[in-house]
Amino acid sequence: MSAFSNELATPKFLVTSELSPPKGTDLTDLLQKAQGLKGIVTAFNLTESHAARMSMDPVAAAHLLLDHGIEPIVQMTSRDKNRIAIQASVLGAAALGISNIVFMGGDPPKTGDHPDAKPVFDLFSSQLLEAAHALRSGTDLTGHRLQGTPQLTVGAVFNPGASDVSAEIENLRRKEDSGAEFFQTQAVFDPAAFEHFMEKARPTSPVLAGVIPIKSVKMAKYMNEKVPGIEIPASLIEEIQGAGDDRDQIAAVSINIAARTVRALRSTVRGVHIMAIGWEDRIPAILEQSNH
Repeated sequence: MSAFSNELATPKFLVTSELSPPKGTDLTDLLQKAQGLKGIVTAFNLTESHAARMSMDPVAAAHLLLDHGIEPIVQMTSRDKNRIAIQASVLGAAALGISNIVFMGGDPPKTGDHPDAKPVFDLFSSQLLEAAHALRSGTDLTGHRLQGTPQLTVGAVFNPGASDVSAEIENLRRKEDSGAEFFQTQAVFDPAAFEHFMEKARPTSPVLAGVIPIKSVKMAKYMNEKVPGIEIPASLIEEIQGAGDDRDQIAAVSINIAARTVRALRSTVRGVHIMAIGWEDRIPAILEQSNH
């Protein structure tokens, strides 16, 4: 069992974070960020060509994290691979000692840096989970026996701010039925609204609520306009705006907002998934102010 899997089995409040492999082969920055948070963050998601922008395969980056004693969670999307390639990637990851995988659809290629790439989307997220369950049971998705069975801890994502709440809850339950052992969510900026969603959805698997520090008013407005399921309340935007143009003051206000969010979420979820987007060095302060 992985260290992350063992932590999931305890009542401990968990913290995961997210790192994007580079567009290239130099992992110096990624490893420095991970080392700086070792012992603070339980495990790090390695994104798969985040925002459809080509980058190093997360399985390779995750293997190198393991070499440094750092727990990885590999993101696998259905955007770029069919069911054959995804099962092959899962087996390859397991052979390298990587057992934590979170499945998702992924951003469409047209939004990234290779807009002419052909999207695949051969399987839904629930079907990706079914494929992982089959592999863990000793067969491939079509029932053919494996030579060696992978040990896996598999999760999925959901968006508590989805425009169609009923459909999102139905999809969440379908993922649980397909074997999701944990969930990570889209960023939460309104803990009360999130709690209302959770009361409706009542997931039985551990949930790690997404937290993104608001780095600027410009970022907040962009996310509200461009990122599905994100709605940063006007009151938070005004709070950031009140910090003026001083970067240190903006950072202090942003850290305070993120810490308040983590604190408010404690009674609702098993942990948080902090997507710092370049502010990884602020994660310790966020957790300290949240009384973690």
